[in-house]
Amino acid sequence: MTARSPLFALILAALLPAPTAAAPGPVVAAPAGEVRGEAADGIRAFKGIPYAAPPVGAARWTPPRPAPEWQGVRDARDFGPACMQPKPRAASIYSWDLPAMSEDCLSLNVWAPEGAKDLPVFVWIHGGSLVSGSGGDPLYDGSALAKRGMIVVSINYRLGMFGWFAHPALSAESPDRLSGNYGLLDQIAALGWVKRNIGAFGGNAKNVTIAGESAGALSVMYLMAAPQARGLFAKAIAESAYMVSAPGLREPLNGMVPAEQQGVALAEKLGATDLAALRAMPAEAIADKPPVAGYFPFPAIDGKIVPRQLVETFDRGEQAPVPILAGFNSGEIRSLRFLLPKPPADAAAYEATIRAQYGEFADAFLARYPAKTIEDSMLAATRDAMYGWTAERLASDQAALGQPAYFYIFDHGYPAMEQWKLHAFHASELPYVFGTAGKTPALWPKIPDTLTERKLAQAMGDYWASFARSAKPKATGAPDWPDYADDHGFVHFADEPRAAHNLFPGTAALHEAVVCRRRAAGDIPWNWNVGLASPPLPPKAEGCQ
Repeated sequence: MTARSPLFALILAALLPAPTAAAPGPVVAAPAGEVRGEAADGIRAFKGIPYAAPPVGAARWTPPRPAPEWQGVRDARDFGPACMQPKPRAASIYSWDLPAMSEDCLSLNVWAPEGAKDLPVFVWIHGGSLVSGSGGDPLYDGSALAKRGMIVVSINYRLGMFGWFAHPALSAESPDRLSGNYGLLDQIAALGWVKRNIGAFGGNAKNVTIAGESAGALSVMYLMAAPQARGLFAKAIAESAYMVSAPGLREPLNGMVPAEQQGVALAEKLGATDLAALRAMPAEAIADKPPVAGYFPFPAIDGKIVPRQLVETFDRGEQAPVPILAGFNSGEIRSLRFLLPKPPADAAAYEATIRAQYGEFADAFLARYPAKTIEDSMLAATRDAMYGWTAERLASDQAALGQPAYFYIFDHGYPAMEQWKLHAFHASELPYVFGTAGKTPALWPKIPDTLTERKLAQAMGDYWASFARSAKPKATGAPDWPDYADDHGFVHFADEPRAAHNLFPGTAALHEAVVCRRRAAGDIPWNWNVGLASPPLPPKAEGCQ
């Protein structure tokens, strides 16, 4: 008998102990179906759970439909595919190695402490200009936040042309005569899934906080404005939101081409003669070609899902009356320099342009953004007009509804960030909120493992989790966060958090006055066209400075 004989193998197998079967992961029996996840370090994770049916084929560019039922226990140990998005044309600090992509991407992920029961729920909406990103990006790993005693959910939603394309033919086949805003409808569908199912994971469906950064924070504002989302969340967090003007579905609003008209032009550029041709196009072409053709996805004001411009909804007090935590970063534009206009030849040219464009507001503008420091002034002006004004307006508007409102500025730097002149750049607060300093993209300035960094992450994670739990942001060993209604209270996150009042006095009011004039004129968008790129200030109108 040789070592290779079948008899030898049988004898050896009988003598050796049987292999131990791998321990099964935790199973949750949710109303949507049973799912098996994985457990590590006291946290159970369930990934890639579908919350809606695949929007493919004839369902491309239709509202989300219920996810199909499954039999038995569904494996939920891996993230689902990212939604279709263009391949990056150049590496950046935000670039990940793209995961698998698919139109079948409407899934979400859940992190829950073992033994969770009736915990607050934190639903994360990723950024990426409504063009890119995924709820499965490592930066958004929910484990550390979940350890603070809450359920963390991250979602995917349709991006680019898949999520925001409007067209007359699509509107014609809709019962409501609407098209576009599919990505927003996806987010609402995900929140509906959370309401129906999160209790099975140990979450309290009546204590849901929606949160997002950049385009995710833009989405938070549209969810606050959408009647269909009312009652699906109890609090909101908006990091680096931008309350810019949006196109009408069919009407030319605020100097913007109607969304349906944009869609017709885009279809022509793609060589598609009808909806059948568009729906037959390969998904990769629909992801890659529209950005090259100049298409920029954005919500469309359709009178139903997006009733009106966000500023009008918030002015009328028609947004969701929920507590809010909102803020921005001091170096937002340092990593978004494509938002800046071409710099002038010299200080004299800068001042002359500002005086010509800002008229009676020019002195106030130049006092804050002087000609002697052109680069810094351009960075600060665009930051304040887009992100600072929006964050403070959100805090102010929610406070006016009698809701708790908390305002912040993230102003933290560390050696690698400073070396690249990216102090407190756009999204740089995220590793501190999520506790994911070791999970940033490859080109992200490396965060050092120091006591200062760990303490700041501890404080920010505590504040965010406490707000999600009780609408009162508190952190161990850190100052109490003053409500915005208390003399414009805010927290300044530098090397450590500090409470203060009245950030940049008069700055938000200046940008509000400019926006008011542009809104009254009716044919000028706002916030993208700032400083040197500003059109001439419209004349004073009723209700405006």
